[in-house]
Amino acid sequence: MINFCTTSDGVCIAYATAGRGPPPLRVGGWMTHLERDWNSPVWRHWLRELTRDHTLGRFDIRGSGLSDHQVPGQGVEAWVQDLEAVANALGWRRFPLFGICQGGAVAAAYAARYPERVSHLILYNAYSNGAYTAGVSKDKADEARALERLIDVGWGRRSGAFREVFARLMSPREAGEQVTWWEQLQRLTAEPDDAVRLWRGFHELDIRSQLQRIEAPTLVAHVKGDRMVPFEAGRSLAAQIHGARFLPLDGENHILQLSDSGWPVLVAELRQFLAGMSAETSWLPPGFDALTHRERMILDAIARGLTNSEMAREFSIAPKTVRNHVSNIGGKLAASSRSELIVKAREAGFGHS
Repeated sequence: MINFCTTSDGVCIAYATAGRGPPPLRVGGWMTHLERDWNSPVWRHWLRELTRDHTLGRFDIRGSGLSDHQVPGQGVEAWVQDLEAVANALGWRRFPLFGICQGGAVAAAYAARYPERVSHLILYNAYSNGAYTAGVSKDKADEARALERLIDVGWGRRSGAFREVFARLMSPREAGEQVTWWEQLQRLTAEPDDAVRLWRGFHELDIRSQLQRIEAPTLVAHVKGDRMVPFEAGRSLAAQIHGARFLPLDGENHILQLSDSGWPVLVAELRQFLAGMSAETSWLPPGFDALTHRERMILDAIARGLTNSEMAREFSIAPKTVRNHVSNIGGKLAASSRSELIVKAREAGFGHS
């Protein structure tokens, strides 16, 4: 089931969960679509694996997929707000983060800012700073700007050079099915101006000054032949995080496929890295696990200081329904007043943003 939450700056973010067991929460970049990814030739084996023994949380960042489009302000600060809103709506107190590509920088920034909430950090084909930041060669910056121009004129077209260029950067060795899927996903997930803003934000991000504050055990995995994010960027990222383990993966596809020799290696490492997580990670405090998903969303809104009327508008439900939820939550958490409920909720990590 797809749910929606609202960020602290008023953007509506779509999120979903699947599977059973302890989390992680996946943080993607652009071109995700909560409804379409399960049938994707690129993502379906990833989702099957990540939900085998875990409850996988996913969301579409602002400007992409089922989340709000045409929103101002694309950058790490905005994307961290997206992540905050989803984590709080889920009601997970402490959980692993799995950041993919640009989502790796968002996950790492969140882990540095809120070390008490992140139990494990996995970064896949990620990087610490984009091509438009200090210290990057002119050639790399020029290449990123050329692709930005191609996005501006060719995004989502049914034909044209850009479709092939972009698809082959993502899946250089795959068959036409994936090329077609990438082209369809472009049109489904973002309008051309949103895509340009996202691309620019991905290359303006710079979290290098934040990496030393990461405390969670960290696994950095990178595909050796990745053409979207150079292998050296992953190795550099791992070197900047204290105690991080670096995992090189054989392959050329940006998103590893079943045919890539690096895929079973990644799967085995992920299973080992997350083994025993449920025993050491409490993503819901005692007593809070009795709350339903809707009640956790209501509790997060209470912790953010919303009134019953404001919650009724945010969740598109009747004020009486809100009052019933608040009463049920108070009973389950043994809170005799709204102020006591707010204190308990905030101590448990709700209303974090």
